[in-house]
Amino acid sequence: MSAGRGRSMLPRERICALLLTLFAWTATGGSSLAQEKPDSAPPIQSQQPPAQQPPANSPSSQQAPAPDKNKGDQEKDPKSQPSGTSNDRLFFTLPNFLTLENAHQVPPLSAGQKFKVVARSSFDYVQYPWYGFLAGISQAENSEPGYGQGAAGYGKRFGAATADGTIENFMTSAVFPSLFRQDPRFFQSGKGGFWHRTGYAVSRVFVTRTDSGHAQANYSEIFGSALSAGISTYSYHPHADKTLRNTASVWGTQVGYDTITYVVKEFWPDIRRKIHKK
Repeated sequence: MSAGRGRSMLPRERICALLLTLFAWTATGGSSLAQEKPDSAPPIQSQQPPAQQPPANSPSSQQAPAPDKNKGDQEKDPKSQPSGTSNDRLFFTLPNFLTLENAHQVPPLSAGQKFKVVARSSFDYVQYPWYGFLAGISQAENSEPGYGQGAAGYGKRFGAATADGTIENFMTSAVFPSLFRQDPRFFQSGKGGFWHRTGYAVSRVFVTRTDSGHAQANYSEIFGSALSAGISTYSYHPHADKTLRNTASVWGTQVGYDTITYVVKEFWPDIRRKIHKK
């Protein structure tokens, strides 16, 4: 990217491309992650003499209530939320609240729930160091030189990165999904080989679920990212970057970034389980 081309290549896109390469290497090296076989058969328990039965009228003879198996599963899996969202984090840091694993029939999110989970993700405490990191890379490369250098230039880049991410999150995951009644969640496939799952993840940029569970063109992603690119470019970015060409470039960059993010989301649960197992 030349110094005067504005935001045609954001630092986070290069970072995600590197992470995607790492994910591809890890996933292809352990292609059986999604089809793990159980360990050896459980050991045979030694027979124990039957215990004496207490009298029929004794308090101990009263049958204890059967444990709620579903409740136990929810306690073991803190990422299962009644609201249909999760508490997962990519790389144990970045919010991943709109990704569901092994979920097929789940209740749709209301418009209020969509805005609530996006706000929880966009204003998460981890986001600010992340935007600060992106602003530091942008300053080191002198991206958008109209911001200048020094503390003032860094502050402007940090504010722009924060606003860019927040606007794009709300447009693609809350505003347009509410208008088009589309589901902003990413439903992990977890089936097939690496390339099959990669193709599925990439297709989610163009195809999504409606609130009723049907497949539909992903208007929320396409139109939401386009509008967010226009808002950010023509409002608070340097005057030299306020061009239609730069807006289209930012739009394509955001869609590309979201595509890479979907691929990372598809394989992250497998990598997470592998890390925990080790």
